[in-house]
Amino acid sequence: MDARAVAGCFRGKTILATCSTGFLGKLMVEKILRVQPDVKKLYLLVCAPDVASADQRILTQVLGKDLFNTLREKHGLADFQKLIKEKIVSLAGDVGSHNFRLDNSRVDDLCEEIDIIIHGAATTSFYERYDVALATNALGAKYGSEFAKKCPNLKLLLHVSTAFVTGTQDGLLLEKALKMGE
Repeated sequence: MDARAVAGCFRGKTILATCSTGFLGKLMVEKILRVQPDVKKLYLLVCAPDVASADQRILTQVLGKDLFNTLREKHGLADFQKLIKEKIVSLAGDVGSHNFRLDNSRVDDLCEEIDIIIHGAATTSFYERYDVALATNALGAKYGSEFAKKCPNLKLLLHVSTAFVTGTQDGLLLEKALKMGE
């Protein structure tokens, strides 16, 4: 696959992302909107009790960041806001719950529409309560893949994990602790 094919892979696609408020997720949302503005829609699943709270989190923790200044300058404020209104849909949910805690009719509608799922929601705190870490990191991956199986038009399920780095060793890397500098 050449660079042009990669650049166009989101054209006309509807994406569900579970990671938009995290460090990498913000970068991903900005990059998609900047480089692939003809993405059809970005559904951003946010841990929130309701849609108004989800909208507020997306506004303050993602779109309100300086990272989006290039897009604001490129489009002007009014057109930037129009772009966001056309492309971004906040979903209030929970990755650690079946169907992301979305109601059944919403799940059915989303599954018919989604082409790509980018699952990267996680807690990266090593001091997180065990039940919270398990629900988010392990069950979130399980529920994400179960959700993906319901999407008849799904082209890609991308699972992103950023908790560990493999170091500088070459060859097969076993899942074992590395010492600093390895």
